[in-house]
Amino acid sequence: KLMAYKDEYEVARLYTDPAFMEKIRNQFEGDYQVKFHLAPPLLAKRNSQGELVKRQYGSWMLKAFGLLARFKGLRGTAFDVFGKTHERRTERALIGEYRAMVAGLLASLSKDNIDTAVAIVSVPEDIRGYGHVKERHLKAAREKQASLLAAYQTPVASVRAA
Repeated sequence: KLMAYKDEYEVARLYTDPAFMEKIRNQFEGDYQVKFHLAPPLLAKRNSQGELVKRQYGSWMLKAFGLLARFKGLRGTAFDVFGKTHERRTERALIGEYRAMVAGLLASLSKDNIDTAVAIVSVPEDIRGYGHVKERHLKAAREKQASLLAAYQTPVASVRAA
């Protein structure tokens, strides 16, 4: 899940997939308009808490998405302007942290701690959303992970039959 995050290029690809507009056409009849509520990291204003504020954009965004989707080859390169945001840097760092954590767990994995290890490696499933919503879920996930790691590293006293 950490390696399949949805960045701006992926969102653009999903919206320009012909299946998206086909689904819209199948759900609505008559004269309708497609509008997008977005907070582009390079353009959006921030509220008093420092969170990006979404704005409404018209259907012209589909053309912009088409252009952006073609630039996905820039992802992770020096020319990736979105990759420089705090959110994208954090997402990349999480992948390295996760791999290192899994390697550490594997080094001490046993039948006694496997359930806790599975719970630990499943924590990324709790990280959802974008922007400040994702930050909130990430904070909670880190707290949950720390608690589970503490339990994993605390050996359970074995009970001996008398």
